[in-house]
Amino acid sequence: MPKLPMLLLAGLFPMMWGCSSAPIHYHTLVPAQPGGPASGQVKVERVSMPPQVDRSQLVIRQGGSGLAILETEWWGANLVDEFRNALEDQLGAPGSGAALLRVDVQRFDSVPGQYALLDARWRLQRRGSDKPLVCRSSLQTPAGPSVEALVVAQQTNLRKFAEQVAQANAGGGTRCP
Repeated sequence: MPKLPMLLLAGLFPMMWGCSSAPIHYHTLVPAQPGGPASGQVKVERVSMPPQVDRSQLVIRQGGSGLAILETEWWGANLVDEFRNALEDQLGAPGSGAALLRVDVQRFDSVPGQYALLDARWRLQRRGSDKPLVCRSSLQTPAGPSVEALVVAQQTNLRKFAEQVAQANAGGGTRCP
């Protein structure tokens, strides 16, 4: 092999070995300490998220109008699936005759050092009822500057949201909490 290609090849190996990427950290909306199921009488039928945040990487707000995609901080699944799984965990296993829940998340904001916000419109359709209950929940929890603190604040928002859904269902699905 000629000397020039050998030198080029030899020069590439240290660059390949010297390169390393930051490790990826995975997060979940399912809390480490599960509470008691809020209700076993609600089945999560559908969840939708704003497209800006519905991805595998965490997205945080920066300043008044900026968003940052955290390339090394990921959800365990894309956000809509992560949210749905955590909500189902909070509501418990649905029994037969369970009410159907549709959730349209309007805002899912995470602001380091300030707060985590969950703003959702939701529709609860009780079995045997022809009129669904349509509600809106806006939940905000203070958060520290770390990603971990933001995730824990969103877990808290989700727990409170599940409690509101369970409360509406227990009340016969006739009024929003």
